[in-house]
Amino acid sequence: MAAPSFVPQSAATRTRTYTSPPQGPTSWRADRPGDLVGRQPDGERLGSPSPDGGYALTVVAALDPELHLQAGEHRADVHAGLAAVATKRASIFGRAPVIHDLKIAAAVWGFLTPNPPARIVEARATMFGECSHPYFYERLRDIADAVPDELLGRPTQQALDAVASDWRTGLDLG
Repeated sequence: MAAPSFVPQSAATRTRTYTSPPQGPTSWRADRPGDLVGRQPDGERLGSPSPDGGYALTVVAALDPELHLQAGEHRADVHAGLAAVATKRASIFGRAPVIHDLKIAAAVWGFLTPNPPARIVEARATMFGECSHPYFYERLRDIADAVPDELLGRPTQQALDAVASDWRTGLDLG
């Protein structure tokens, strides 16, 4: 087995010593087919990446006891939709999603109240249905895009207060 040269050995034992591999001749370049050249693309329906956005699906379990689902709503779909909004908010701040992002998402979509406005329940029925299935990524985009960036950019308590005073500030169901 190779060992660093400073490890004491018996004079009779002949061992190999560790050497670093030779340094490559050039630096790394984005030249493979899947590599992005330049900045992350942005535009309509591309979303905003956040570091470890999938963590929202883990954190949403902590919020589960506070969620009020209506008849016909499935927990997996609600989790996926809330995670999409939470990831959008986290990307605005350039960090991974935290519980506060999910609380805002749940408040905006009326999941923290047992009797949300009828308009929200109606929108949830069409937008959240089956959105946990990978085939329905567009629904997740619709759910996240319905929440204005201006609201998500506010501090947590300000956003929650705005939604509590008038739910229309939190959703653009146009």
